[in-house]
Amino acid sequence: MADDRERRRKRGRPRSDRPQDATGTVQALDRGLRLLALLAEQDEMTLTEIGLDAGIAPTTAYRLLVTLQQRDMVTFDEEAQTWSIGVETFRIGSAFLRRTNYLEAGRPVMRRLMEASGETSNMAIQDGSDVVFVSQIETHKPIRAFFRPGTRGHMHASGIGKALLAERSEQDVRAIITEKGLPAFTDTTLTTADALFADLARTRERGWAVDDEESTTGMRCLAAPVFNEYGEAIAGISISGLAVRLPDTVLDTLGPLVRDAADEVTDNIGGLLPARMATD
Repeated sequence: MADDRERRRKRGRPRSDRPQDATGTVQALDRGLRLLALLAEQDEMTLTEIGLDAGIAPTTAYRLLVTLQQRDMVTFDEEAQTWSIGVETFRIGSAFLRRTNYLEAGRPVMRRLMEASGETSNMAIQDGSDVVFVSQIETHKPIRAFFRPGTRGHMHASGIGKALLAERSEQDVRAIITEKGLPAFTDTTLTTADALFADLARTRERGWAVDDEESTTGMRCLAAPVFNEYGEAIAGISISGLAVRLPDTVLDTLGPLVRDAADEVTDNIGGLLPARMATD
């Protein structure tokens, strides 16, 4: 029994070390943040594991952990001799989520996307069975797309709508089809379930959608989804403009550009990107 206690002591805390005040140096802060990042990736870790993964001596790691423990940033399990993330870390993370949302995070990214593509950049969300536009950065070109905030549209005939539908289950998509139908707005609108699901499969693989004059004749749109921390598509970003300015020859360049912009917003809000089948 005594030998067992000794082994567990070595795993969780060194015999010779005692809680000490943090040094207040930049190096100490950097090491402390490194330990928090490690613990955030694991459910629990022993002191030995933490020291090895962080490249820090166990005695140094222990002093840092005790300091973090005093602030409720980490917790220590006496029985298992393991360390894990504490409740105060969650509170800090929650404060970040309250401060940062996709609208705030999206505006500067959308502006850069507009400047890089030369076309109007949009952001929209799903509301029930509709896509609703919530933000826009207009291009400087004289003829441009315009969606007033609050404008609603059918998801099957919208670039952002299809980008979001591609991340939904088949059951959810069919429920929307049942409720809203697949009305034709132009000659290229997808008006059958088979055509829509085939398009959504291509969208999901490459990470971006195309509205090929499906809502308005003469207008094209490229769109990609934004994901939250659970990997759920919560919004979409797009560029839209005249079809003559968005010919087939530029889609393989601008599509990934839009996807990368949406991925940047996802990253800025702490979202989780899905695994994608296709790569560029």
